[in-house]
Amino acid sequence: MEQPKVIFLDAVGTLFGVRGSVGEAYSAIARTFGVKASPTALNDAFFQAFSTAEPLIFPETDPEEIPQCEFEWWRVIALRTFQHVGVLNQFEDFTDFFDQLYNYFATAQPWLIYPDVLPALSTWQRAGIQLGIVSNFDSRIDLVLKALKLDEFFISVTISTQVGAAKPEPKIFAAALEKHQCHPREAWHIGDSFKEDYEGAKAAGLRAILLDRS
Repeated sequence: MEQPKVIFLDAVGTLFGVRGSVGEAYSAIARTFGVKASPTALNDAFFQAFSTAEPLIFPETDPEEIPQCEFEWWRVIALRTFQHVGVLNQFEDFTDFFDQLYNYFATAQPWLIYPDVLPALSTWQRAGIQLGIVSNFDSRIDLVLKALKLDEFFISVTISTQVGAAKPEPKIFAAALEKHQCHPREAWHIGDSFKEDYEGAKAAGLRAILLDRS
């Protein structure tokens, strides 16, 4: 198999995942605000809210306004999560709580790097393969990568909020390829989502590799 010029990777679920569960993090921080809710119920409610939300993209938006749009997008997800488990009215100031929650997920604390990641990245880097990230994440990814000491491996980071298109749309892959002056057939994309990563990359002309983290 011919060595690729670039390997793109998804971020959450591919490079790193949530330590414990999203519900556990939501529950722990909520308790510091005097609100008690089951981590399991919160986790289920979060994924229901997340799966039914509009894509994390803000086309035709001033770049300076995107961070606030990201914050508000996630605030609505969290609001729906706590509303679903019936404890939203227990918060004295939900935005104050969410501000702390949002900043927490920009640190290293809630994330766990998968054991196979660092060896793989090091091997590819030594082989002279350029590495990039293509993710339906938000601007916090730069802080997370730096906190996890993964930033040194990646030449490019392409996220949906900055491109105005989310995987599996071809536009986000095209934007990533352009950063490396790379033809699709010279690139691989590795990710854990069949629709977003595998089908999306394949449709964009890249070699798609599906990663099973289950």
